Amino acid sequence: MKLWVDGALRDAAEARVSVLDHGLTVGDGVFETAKAEHGRAFALTLHLERLTRSARGLGLPDPDHDEIRHACAAVLDANPVDLGRLRITYTGGISPLGSDRGTAGPTLVVALGPAARRPDTTAAITVPWVRNERGALTGLKTTSYAENVVALARAAEHGASEALFANTVGQLCEGTGSNIFVVVGGELLTPPVSSGALAGITRALTVEWTGATETDLPFDVLARADEIFLTSSLRDVQAVHRIDGRELPGAPGPVTAKAMRIFEERAAADPDPRLP
Repeated sequence: MKLWVDGALRDAAEARVSVLDHGLTVGDGVFETAKAEHGRAFALTLHLERLTRSARGLGLPDPDHDEIRHACAAVLDANPVDLGRLRITYTGGISPLGSDRGTAGPTLVVALGPAARRPDTTAAITVPWVRNERGALTGLKTTSYAENVVALARAAEHGASEALFANTVGQLCEGTGSNIFVVVGGELLTPPVSSGALAGITRALTVEWTGATETDLPFDVLARADEIFLTSSLRDVQAVHRIDGRELPGAPGPVTAKAMRIFEERAAADPDPRLP
């Protein structure tokens, strides 16, 4: 496997990032994960735009989109896979120990790993921890993911692939790496980004393509929703057949199945979609 590290392709066994990199020592970095199929990344423009928003939120210099596109193309060409996870990581670079950022400049790493086709349905759980919708990192896709690691481990212990969070005021927010949609009374709903949820790329496309309504939702809507589905770069649209101990028979339901079909058709028609 070959990775792009600071300006060049390198064999995985030889790729190196300094132990003093701020992304390692304090989590001072941002990243994107894009789905790659047959040598092409899906929605790369939207991912790069969000990477820039996240970098600006941390006070990092704007990433060079041309450089990253070149790096992505090189990595995809060097590692042919039918379906893969393309990871772009952009950190504060070599810095002193502590929170102060150094002057060496950012670190850029692009890597690709194989991925499996997701099943049409999955199980999810709720967790007692909350997202802070008013935090300094809210809405930024940063490398500070330890909270998600803990929650996802809890999900795995319960035979689920995702853990779902409320925010500090008891509203439905997001999963560890996904956004949430629910169907109530035939209406397709999803929490707004003001809930503290990450502005997911797949989420935004699903809202645009299906006409879903963004609205604040109580966390207990999960206990009564007729249908629930998750969206993310590698899940696309994935139905939930069990939430905690509650089964949702017939998943994917009709609204979810329609959303799955619409997303698949629109994504196939335009591998680099834009949003209005």
